Amino acid sequence: MAYQLSLDLPARPALGRGDFFVSGANAAAVAMIEGWENWPARKLVLHGATGSGKTHLTHVWAALSGAEITAATDLTTADIPALASAPVAVEDADRITGTPEAEHALFHLHNLCLAEGHSLLITARTAPSRWALALPDLASRMEGTPAIGLDAPDDALLSAVILKQMADRQIIPTPGTIPFLARRMPRSFAAVADIVAALDRAALAQKRPVTRKLAAEILDKSGA
Repeated sequence: MAYQLSLDLPARPALGRGDFFVSGANAAAVAMIEGWENWPARKLVLHGATGSGKTHLTHVWAALSGAEITAATDLTTADIPALASAPVAVEDADRITGTPEAEHALFHLHNLCLAEGHSLLITARTAPSRWALALPDLASRMEGTPAIGLDAPDDALLSAVILKQMADRQIIPTPGTIPFLARRMPRSFAAVADIVAALDRAALAQKRPVTRKLAAEILDKSGA
């Protein structure tokens, strides 16, 4: 049987709603995103580990609501009134803690967006109570914002994330490779990203298909 090798192309993540696999680990968060018009106070914090699907769900929400997406670290140079003129999503808000200008910018965006009657989605790796914000007014606003988390992957979700990340990289694994990886690898989204990237590099460098044998070699090298 002939297998297709990985192609040396940039990964292009598929970010549509149909590309997001729903399981027990994320069903509550998906329901909140899809029911965004009923958010209490028109705002939500979505938190979860790196690779858990926050960016994907942010794009799903933007498609539903017509929202603009911005990184929290870009707020200091953003046109806050323009952003607040429509629904807005702010990614990685926990990364601006201790940066006064960025914290003030998020505070003003929060207030103006809600005052204009629009909705606000904020993402982070952890819940707001763990951000250690220096601006008390922003801390109180964030801790008073409804929050939903993306949990660690269950078996079905782990396999789906492996498959999606391979598809994003144009990788076609041989049968049995994904179940083998899901059984053997660490159960984290970050581990999926690292191992799929390592498989991609090895397949390209060695001109080999992505098989269970290659997966075993990568896992052994990673100590998994």
